[in-house]
Amino acid sequence: MNSPLRAVIYARFSTDMQRDASIDDQIRTCRDYAAKQGMDVVEVYSDKATSGASLMRSGIQNLLRSAATGQFDVVISEALDRLSRNQADIASIYQKLEFQSVMIETVSEGSVSEMHIGLKGTMNSLFIKDLAAKTHRGLKGRALAGKSAGGKAYGYKNVIKLSPNGEAIRGDRTIDAQEAKTVRRIFTDYANGISPKKIAEALNNEGIPGPSGRGWGASTLHGNRERGTGILNNELYIGRQIWNRLNYAKDPDTGKRVSRLNPEDEWVKSDVPELRIIEQTLWDAAKARQGALKTKNTGDNIWDRRRPRTLFSGLLKCSCCGGGFSKVSQTQFGCSTARNKGKALCTNRLTISQTDLEERVLGALHGNLMDQDLLEVFCKEYAKERNRLSAQAEQGRGALEKELATATRDHGKLVDAIIAGIPAEQVKDKMQALTERREALEAQLSHAPADDPIRIHPKLAEKYQTRVR
Repeated sequence: MNSPLRAVIYARFSTDMQRDASIDDQIRTCRDYAAKQGMDVVEVYSDKATSGASLMRSGIQNLLRSAATGQFDVVISEALDRLSRNQADIASIYQKLEFQSVMIETVSEGSVSEMHIGLKGTMNSLFIKDLAAKTHRGLKGRALAGKSAGGKAYGYKNVIKLSPNGEAIRGDRTIDAQEAKTVRRIFTDYANGISPKKIAEALNNEGIPGPSGRGWGASTLHGNRERGTGILNNELYIGRQIWNRLNYAKDPDTGKRVSRLNPEDEWVKSDVPELRIIEQTLWDAAKARQGALKTKNTGDNIWDRRRPRTLFSGLLKCSCCGGGFSKVSQTQFGCSTARNKGKALCTNRLTISQTDLEERVLGALHGNLMDQDLLEVFCKEYAKERNRLSAQAEQGRGALEKELATATRDHGKLVDAIIAGIPAEQVKDKMQALTERREALEAQLSHAPADDPIRIHPKLAEKYQTRVR
């Protein structure tokens, strides 16, 4: 008698659903589906309050790692968009699972094939874009009305009112008297010549919570003038709201959101005099101390190209608070938190010289990593990892090429359909989506590494020893 298929369940809810019980509902539905199909559920993977537009999720990553070791035969999910709403990511998941001979079945679509990946992937990707456009349109309406269009600025608290039919009216704010007092103090101290670092230290020593509920830092106050971030740059304090100054895009490699400055003609400005906290004379005094902007970077972000100033810049942590350990003088490293945020958050004032630090670390490398047996292990593992990365890159390029061929073929079929007499309006949106996807794939392929066999230098061990010395 054949053994039943081993199945795992994947469930996810995103922040737009706001309901933990959704995970339990999905799992229960998938268990019922598995029972009807005669499958044994051996594991459950889930991601809570996580966007489906990124693969930077612990649950899905654990599932893919387990698939590589042959722990199950089928992945069951409520719908394909639970696995991912990103067209490229869902294709990647499907390809990886297919390579491991693992099937995907969903309660909504049944057994998933390449057709589902192409059609549903496109629909889910368009859904995300459409949702973002509708959300942006709604927030713009709020901003034009002088209401909050997202986030809560320090010094204010949100107020929820009810309409005559009992529905919540959101976006209204009022001044928080205690926080407003702190804002006035910050502006007054700064205008009087006190540095942001000293102001932050005093606030921390008095136990006054910062905007995030944690301690104050100098950057919390001075922020970025061009982007309007930081207490000292928030024009809401003088009754002027500016919305849509920044736009955010998700980095496909890291899954992190990256902010970019919008052109000024796209900013939405509105006057809200009832929310003024800082008098104009005090605001002008603070701005006068800041002075004029000296530089304006209109090209690529130069900070992304800046090299570390010392060998271990950005790699050191304070053993007391976990904050960064950075240069505090020409020769010494020390805890940044203790110096920038005050003794209320860290009391570690010890320092170490750059020379002593580098001698200790490099001495440990030289003394502990020069053993011949360890060198052989290192060379083997290095070659193994390079080959794994090369195979992964090759697999990813193959998936892109396959998807590009499919998109090109489908686009050609739509052109043939128009020639055959089908009205162009019926397929216009589909053709546009395929065109955009094809262009995106071509751009990805232009940057994707080509298949390049790994060549390990025959004297790698000797070169390693020389470099360490």
